[in-house]
Amino acid sequence: MKTLKMIAVVICMVTLSAFTMSTEDEGYSVGDIATDFKLENIDGKMVSLSDYEQAKGFIVVFTCNTCPYAVAYEDRIVALDKKYASKDYPVIAIMPNDTDVMPGDNMKAMQARAKAKGFTFPYLMDKGQKIYPQYGATKTPHVYVLEKTRKGNEVKYIGAIDDNYKDAAAVKTKYVENAVDALLSGKEVEQKETRAIGCSIKVK
Repeated sequence: MKTLKMIAVVICMVTLSAFTMSTEDEGYSVGDIATDFKLENIDGKMVSLSDYEQAKGFIVVFTCNTCPYAVAYEDRIVALDKKYASKDYPVIAIMPNDTDVMPGDNMKAMQARAKAKGFTFPYLMDKGQKIYPQYGATKTPHVYVLEKTRKGNEVKYIGAIDDNYKDAAAVKTKYVENAVDALLSGKEVEQKETRAIGCSIKVK
């Protein structure tokens, strides 16, 4: 009987542990406050959201050099920054992949890619892969639109940039633009979540 009780206790503990881990791995939901970070940019400087004192919010994009989906969206990410940085809603790009697994995403490759594509925004490395799990990012690209509030940087939208990764000219719904436009107008974001389409984030 004691053995059965011990087994039952162990099963309960394992189940509880698994539940706790899965909850933590979910990352942010809409309405959560995003924790600030300090990550290395391609220019060698450390960048945090708190550096942007005048920002009204942020378009945080987890992206990389090597994923075809991320590459397909590069020009659109540049366009987002050009459209909204002047409205105090800058793009902050973060490369989340493990560079031992994906050498094409190392810092030198990031620097070269940013130069070739004319990135106008920070391109940060999530060294140690500590930030993307906090957000709950699973794909490249994966976007989080944040609004700066009294409580902090509140998550207002999570998901894809738009509804057509293959062809920018065929896009019908621009999810990120719609979200940022709504926030800048003091309105509620109508479509708060979509499914991110892209490559899985690479870990060892």
